[in-house]
Amino acid sequence: MPYYPTRRVTVIARDPSVQVRGALVRACVEIPNEELQAGPRGHRVQVVDYDSSTGALYRTVTKPANRADRPPADPFEKAGDDELLESVDFHAMNAYAIVMRTLARFESALGRRVGWSFPGHQVKVAPHAFADANAFYSAEDEALLFGYFRRPVDGRPVFGCLAHDIIAHETAHALLDGLRERYTDPSSPEQAGFHEGFADIVALLSVFALREVVEKALDPGGEAERISAEAVTADALRESILLGLGHEFGQELSGVRGNALRRSVTLRPEEASARDAEPHHRGEVLVAAVMDAFLNVWVGRLRPYIHDGSLDRRRAVEEGAAVADRLLTICIRALDYCPPTDLQFSDFASAMLTADWQMYPRDIKYLFRDALRYSCGRFGIRPASAGRGEPGTWDPPEEEPAYDRTHFEEMQRNPDELFRFVWENRRVFRLHENAYTRVLSVRPAVRTGADGFALRETVVEYLQLIRIRAGELRSLGLNRPRGMAGNREITLYGGNAMIFDQFGRVKYNIGNSLFNRARQQARLNYLWETGFFEAAATPANRFASIHQRRMAEFR
Repeated sequence: MPYYPTRRVTVIARDPSVQVRGALVRACVEIPNEELQAGPRGHRVQVVDYDSSTGALYRTVTKPANRADRPPADPFEKAGDDELLESVDFHAMNAYAIVMRTLARFESALGRRVGWSFPGHQVKVAPHAFADANAFYSAEDEALLFGYFRRPVDGRPVFGCLAHDIIAHETAHALLDGLRERYTDPSSPEQAGFHEGFADIVALLSVFALREVVEKALDPGGEAERISAEAVTADALRESILLGLGHEFGQELSGVRGNALRRSVTLRPEEASARDAEPHHRGEVLVAAVMDAFLNVWVGRLRPYIHDGSLDRRRAVEEGAAVADRLLTICIRALDYCPPTDLQFSDFASAMLTADWQMYPRDIKYLFRDALRYSCGRFGIRPASAGRGEPGTWDPPEEEPAYDRTHFEEMQRNPDELFRFVWENRRVFRLHENAYTRVLSVRPAVRTGADGFALRETVVEYLQLIRIRAGELRSLGLNRPRGMAGNREITLYGGNAMIFDQFGRVKYNIGNSLFNRARQQARLNYLWETGFFEAAATPANRFASIHQRRMAEFR
């Protein structure tokens, strides 16, 4: 008998420091069902509860219930708050469930399975990895590592594995690293800030897609049938949803994350232009723009339901969760329409607009594209493409490539066949013939189109890189940064994301050619000015150091 497709699991929907009427904010989430082993250990996520600070290997969750005829039992459905906070088993299951929920959300939005950046199929999750106020994703360890510590004030333990936004944030890092492996290359403040900004967006929208969270924020008592219209203005929602539940953060691990998120969502457009080039500060601008669009769409959806200065509470909750879920889909799906190298926020703006337009050409219900154009524009983010059809979306290639020497059926799965197609059309795609060229990925995707039928696409990434001496930059029309020695070796990157339709034709060829002088020059100047060429750069534990630097700002 086939397994029931999903199981329901109790999780803490916000950090334990966030309580409503003295109780934790919890939710029951649906995640893909599978026959779990002790740990829990599934086909994509494996909990290994090892504490590197003490050398302790905690007992794992005994083999969870697995049912074929109906959803497996939720062992913590009726557990009290104290049991959830103290149970090592719940800590493990909470982390597992939120990682799986985030993974499933990515796969649903992209219409395909999503792999990790490392060769293995299972990411390890360590709920109590070390005694420190930090949490990070480590590709080298193939793991998501969550710290813990005791509050200096009262000695109460604080666990990163119990904070929904932290778990979703780190999982988003791991998934983004698998989808766009070159986004950790040194490039620009915006590419450096995108990893953090995107992970914050996923964390925020994942939480606000939970009806329980929205309901507790709008009506902590859960008793009112109608709420005041003044409670659902953009400013009021920004306070209640994004700030009102977080006053206790501050001194705790999630408080560091909470402060960072609050600073992003309360950033005003006039403040964004003054943001410096520090990657975290740039990332906050992207978060502010997307969350501003979220609030504007939500408020717009509620206006028709306001009568006599109030509206139905359930309607407000349902609309808020639905808007967050739809916008999360747009942001995740936009990754397929982003260039694989040297990403700028303007590229992501066009990618979001294109991703939504492809699925909903006539957006008459939510008007997300209008909201995204407006909010991104307020924060100084202009789409990279003017869009000949829909404003801000990517345009199809101006010149038709040749298809007569390749086989599309093979191109849907074979990187070598894809490389032949790219190479045969190197003039059309503006490839540098002397550069190293590699097809990074070939990913068929199936999504549901606006007409209800399956929309089949093939998403391809290819990369070009060339290593030259600084003295040879002139041959590419580039200037050597002042003070750089002519014999210094440098690496230039280029690459594109190519989208094929179900008929094997190129819909979009999105990227940055090695011949894009403006982008290449800006990258060179930035890396030289920031001392990258003098530093011994290493990717090891980069996300750990990123979060430590970020947390230092709030201490």
